[in-house]
Amino acid sequence: MNESRKVLRRSTTNRMIGGVIGGLADYFGLDVSLLRVVYVVGSILSAAFPGLLVYVIMWVVIPKEER
Repeated sequence: MNESRKVLRRSTTNRMIGGVIGGLADYFGLDVSLLRVVYVVGSILSAAFPGLLVYVIMWVVIPKEER
């Protein structure tokens, strides 16, 4: 049997900047707006969590979804 495997990809349809959060929301089955708010609040409130740097790294590492 050929099982469909879930793969993390940057979203091409649900994106604001690079599609990273949209891709994470699709992968985990979460609401993209809620995940964006959680990511921004977590980035602001935690000095040990450099949100912008992590976002840029994920933008480079996670491949874009194919249409």
